[in-house]
Amino acid sequence: MKKTILAVLFVFVLVLPGCTQKQSAAVVPSSTGGGGKADSQNQAAGAASGSTANHGKVENVDLNADVIEIKEKLFIAQTNDIYLNVDQYLGKTIKYEGIFTTFTFEDSSYDYVIRYGPGCCGTDGNAGFEVSWSGNRPAENDWVEAVGILEIYEEEDGSAYLRLNLDSLTVLEERGAEFVS
Repeated sequence: MKKTILAVLFVFVLVLPGCTQKQSAAVVPSSTGGGGKADSQNQAAGAASGSTANHGKVENVDLNADVIEIKEKLFIAQTNDIYLNVDQYLGKTIKYEGIFTTFTFEDSSYDYVIRYGPGCCGTDGNAGFEVSWSGNRPAENDWVEAVGILEIYEEEDGSAYLRLNLDSLTVLEERGAEFVS
């Protein structure tokens, strides 16, 4: 069940190039129901080890900036760029806004900051990242600003996952666009 629900969370990753376009499994996180979080994060870890080329690089992203901000108009493109080029973003501070949500699988809970986007069946895709935060948790569906460092972590079973280890998580009064394309 964990893999199925997380697969839905990452369905957006294939949306930008199109649902029917075939992608390399070593580069693009599995998001069509097969592997979910484990597959997508293991592939991200492979990218971090240098196993990918610069695929679909978003132009005008200053990788030397103190903070890389994911903007609303290019939200899916910038998020995809991070997943496709993990090695260029690991250890960088990333800032973005989105919806705080938690998924619980078996005995574990996973927090995410996401936005909704186009998927294979309408607007059923999600874009964003798993987040790690030790402060007070926002309420489900709160609009937040997340700022943190991109990292790969490993679970007890040895699976590697991509997440943002947050420095700040701020609930905002004004919501941005929940649906992005």
